[in-house]
This record gives sequence, C-alpha cells and structure tokens, in this order.
Amino acid sequence: MNVRARIVGALIAAVTLIVAGLITAPPASSAQLTEVTGFGTNPTNLRMHLYVPDGVGTRPPLLVAVHYCTGSGPAFYSGTEFASLADRYKFIVIYPSATRSGSCFDVSSPQALRHDGGSDPVGIISMVRYVQQRYSTDPDRTFVTGASSGAMMTNVLLGDYPDVFKAGAAFAGVPFACFATTDGSMWNSACANGQVSKTPQQWGDLVRGAYPGYSGPRPRMQVWHGTADTTLQYPNFQEEIKQWTNVHGLSQTPSSTDQPQSGWNRTRYGGTGTTAPVEAISLQGVGHNVPMSGMAAAAIAFFGLDQGGGGPTPTPTPTPTPTPGTGACRVTYTMNTWNTGFTAAVTLTNTGTSQLTSWALIFTLPAGQSVTSAWNATISPASGQVTARNVSYNGTVAPGASASFGFQATHTGNTSKPSAFTLNGATCT
Repeated sequence: MNVRARIVGALIAAVTLIVAGLITAPPASSAQLTEVTGFGTNPTNLRMHLYVPDGVGTRPPLLVAVHYCTGSGPAFYSGTEFASLADRYKFIVIYPSATRSGSCFDVSSPQALRHDGGSDPVGIISMVRYVQQRYSTDPDRTFVTGASSGAMMTNVLLGDYPDVFKAGAAFAGVPFACFATTDGSMWNSACANGQVSKTPQQWGDLVRGAYPGYSGPRPRMQVWHGTADTTLQYPNFQEEIKQWTNVHGLSQTPSSTDQPQSGWNRTRYGGTGTTAPVEAISLQGVGHNVPMSGMAAAAIAFFGLDQGGGGPTPTPTPTPTPTPGTGACRVTYTMNTWNTGFTAAVTLTNTGTSQLTSWALIFTLPAGQSVTSAWNATISPASGQVTARNVSYNGTVAPGASASFGFQATHTGNTSKPSAFTLNGATCT
C-alpha cells in the first residue's frame, strides 16, 4: 500500500474513532470479546474476534462487522454500536482484522473478486462457517456490515457469497469490483475519486460473474454515503445503487423516498418497507466518518434483527383473510431474465370501489419456473399455481392505489409470463 493511501487511512481511522468514541462505549455485559484461532482456511492470516452476548437463544442470527483501513476488529467492536445492539437483540458478531500493512482488506485482487478465489474473503467465510457450526446459528439470518474498507468488503462478500449472506449494510463504500486492480496494489484512485461509472447492467454483470452458475436468491443491500466524503467520493453512492438494483432486477426509480432523520435522505427500491431489497441513505454534509449515532440501529432494522432477534421464536402472525368480493384489479408483471433465473416485479392496482384490507393474488407460473425468494409478499407454493399474499405493512390498498411486490425464481428455459391473475377471487385485467 503506498504512502498516500496509508496517510489517508490513518486520517480516516482517527476521525472515525474520535466520532465513534462520542457515540458509544463497550456494552455493559458480562460477555467479552474473545479472539478465536484455528477457525479454518485463512490464506491471508486474518485475525478473528468474536462477541457472543449473554442469553442468546437457539439458532441465533450472525453478523460480520468489518473495520476500516488502519483499524482492527477490537477497535470496531469498541467504536461502534453493534455489540450493544447484539446484547439487546441477541445476535452473535464476528469482528475480522486485516493484518497486512495499513490494515486494509483486499477488495482489489482477482482472487478476492470471485467465489472461493482466495485472499481475505475466504478467511472471513471460514470464520462464518466456524461460528455457524459451533453455535448452530441460523443460516437464513447471516449478515455483513462494514465501514470504508469494510464497506467495500461488504460489497465483495455479497457478490462472492450470495449463498451465505442474506443482506449487507455498507457505510461509505464502493460497488463490487470498482476497486479492482491487476498490478498488485490495493488502491484504485479512479474509483476512490468517483470517476468509475458503468451502466447498471455492467455493474450487475460484475456481481453475477463472481459466482458463475449461481442462480439462487441475492442478498438485500443497504448503502450509506456522506455527500461531503472526500476519501471515497460521493458518486460511488449512485454507482452502488445502480449495481444492486440491477442485481435484483429493479428499476432505479425509487419505490419510496423519505427523511427518517434530519439530513438523512432515504430511497427504497423494489419495496417501501423496512426490509426492501435495496435501500440507500444519503447523508447531507457528512464526510467519511460513518457509522454515526443511530446508523447501526437502522442497519439492524434493515436486517430484521430488531424483530425477534436470537431469542425464542416469536408467535407467527396469522395470515389475514382476504377481503371478500373486492378483487377488481389491474396487474403489471415485468421480468428480468438471465441464463437460468429471473426476477419479476409485480404491481397490482385496486380498480374497484372498496378499500382492500388484505390481498391474495393467484397466478400460475409456466412449467419449469420455481420461486426462490420474495419481497413485500409471501408466495407459496414455489411452482405451479401460486398465491402471493400481502405482508403486515402493505395489505391496505385504497381504490385507485397500488401495491408492489417482487420475487426471484429459476427457470429451465421457459421465460413466459403467467397468463392470468385472480385477486381475492376476482379476475384481474
């Protein structure tokens, strides 16, 4: 790593630790941060620290929290709110540490940018598998977050291992493969300066190319960036949005826009709820010193870890009975296909005169198509005649209003669309 990058990294670390020190202290708990050795394949000699809160339940969730350049796992533990949130919601946290000069993670080499290619991602996945086996964590609730170099690694891990992580939250990062180099260096000035721009399809292809042949569901992504970031410049924020909306087959037009806090401008894509497929938060006037107070909690909410946590399994909410006799609707069904998979974005509009308080949309998937994941709806069974039902936050649809949901599926060559839709027993147009 060159002298310039080390100086920049030191400045980043100094500012981050100063700000974080004002935010939080290590959690008041008898649980301790513990170093783990011998956790598995570790080609770049990463260190692993583990935080297991008191009272975690059976099959607890797992979060990987990845530090910035010149940082360490213990520094990220003490300087962020993730451990105190783990105490509250009962999930386990892995804190990896880079050990090379400058303590940046490898997000640049060809090895780091492909599934099981080598370098740092392989070591981090060994940590995940070690904890999954030792603590019987829930594989469907495995997440990753990070700041700066750790945010770039968050993008890399979601691209390399979509089969491992269900979602990620990147604080001041860059898109997957934006920092790629072939000269052995770990600094890409063009990317850092926000000068690398690609089409959504090009960015999406880089992610899909990291794991050729993978056709399963893709992790959800939350990205954060300050408009005054002079280290990893603000244009990288929009490039990340391009990439992850394309990976999910979504439009770059937000499904919703709001300001959850002063200076936070949030856009959601493919859904309007807390767990939308892609969420982006622009931070007005903020530099590279993130996450700041409250941001870690917002990431935990995006992961869904504030709903049930790792304690006893919450009682399932009964499936609401669809409002009878109010099925007049119009359906828009848009597909984005690739080799053996596709995503579908579905919008149903209530063309009746009565408000829906719940909905069930029935349609038949063509032969060879099978749903692997869905957002803003529950879909069952996976193939044949399926029923998409509203979730807790989008069941009410006023006359003339719409509700949207989407799903990812596999196919065996037939990429036709369903021929008919029925809403609450009435045929749609």
